[in-house]
Amino acid sequence: MHRMLWVGWRELFDVLRGSTPTHHRLRSRIFVLIVTTLIIDLICSLIIWRFERHAPQTDISSYGDSLFWTSSQLLTVSSSLKNPISTGGRILDVLMELYAITVVATLAGSFGAFLHARGRERDAAEEKQEPEQAGGISPAAGAAPGPRPG
Repeated sequence: MHRMLWVGWRELFDVLRGSTPTHHRLRSRIFVLIVTTLIIDLICSLIIWRFERHAPQTDISSYGDSLFWTSSQLLTVSSSLKNPISTGGRILDVLMELYAITVVATLAGSFGAFLHARGRERDAAEEKQEPEQAGGISPAAGAAPGPRPG
């Protein structure tokens, strides 16, 4: 258990440093998702505030309310504020939810691709170490010679 925990922390630090091309690729993908989501959050907050600020019976009356609401929607958790009342606000809500689902799927795919690539890298490293651990003799070196090509 402790070894797995240590390996997990080491992988996390390797991603943060971009130790290998695989780690760097995952770090770049996560960075793009975070920056894009922050930009979309700020823009959608402004748009929803413009749609909802004068709507009757809305809970979104300030930019702070709209920023809280859009951040909650993009994090795919529900907020304590009511959903938008205006048509534009409702359309934006649906688009933000689609974006949030896409980000979650992209993130899952990125982690899956990362884990697959790391598994292949580890397999290649283990295969390279096996002949060295056997005294430097590869399995093919001790085999009987086959027929010579003609």
